Amino acid sequence: MAEERLQKILSMAGIASRRKAEVLITEGRVTVNGKVVTQLGTKAALGRDHIKVDGKLIQPPREFVYLALNKPVGYVTTVSDPEGRPTIMELVRGLKTRVYPVGRLDFHSEGLILLTNDGDFANAIMSAKTKLVKTYVVKVNGTLTLDQEEEFRRGVSLSGKRTAPAGLKRLKAAANPWYEVKLTEGRQNQIRMMFRNFGLLVEKLKRVKIGFLELGSLRPRSFRSLEPEELNRFFKVLKLKVADDDE
Repeated sequence: MAEERLQKILSMAGIASRRKAEVLITEGRVTVNGKVVTQLGTKAALGRDHIKVDGKLIQPPREFVYLALNKPVGYVTTVSDPEGRPTIMELVRGLKTRVYPVGRLDFHSEGLILLTNDGDFANAIMSAKTKLVKTYVVKVNGTLTLDQEEEFRRGVSLSGKRTAPAGLKRLKAAANPWYEVKLTEGRQNQIRMMFRNFGLLVEKLKRVKIGFLELGSLRPRSFRSLEPEELNRFFKVLKLKVADDDE
């Protein structure tokens, strides 16, 4: 696997949230190849380097798992939550293999999210370089003007940084219309903030598609494994190498 920051490796391995992993590192509880590491910027490669937490070796996964989950409103997309809110990990209890969420959907949003224990796959899905399109349906408390729609598509300035061009299509004309939004980036609360830029509030937000993969008929709180053809297509789109079974 490629080199990653230690706190990211610990988070992806399901040891702790990234914030908690940073605490473990600064407290001197993590070693890499026998040496205590306290610098947060330190990188390592799981499977090549011997990484231990409190003396226990972190092992690379024996098999990779790839799941699609329909996240309901009222869950956070983290391994753990310092505020004690429900996390989507509660919805995949019973799995023999530890997985972690790929990217995020905020607490008040719902829809499709992936979980895996494959760090390379997760990184490629989240990387801005892949320009993987995520599709959402959004209910708003008002209607954008045609000029505002064009500005939305070109990108708006959020916290001094312009968003990437976005797809936008009005699905239903009403006092509280529905829009389809397509993004290739994923800043926190981005869609809500983009509509707020025009004085509008998002009432409902659901992610219905990641790349080619559709939410489809998957029920809220339910998950399924990706089909082999879906996984192969993802690996092709993301330009990832499929590992041989005997490696």
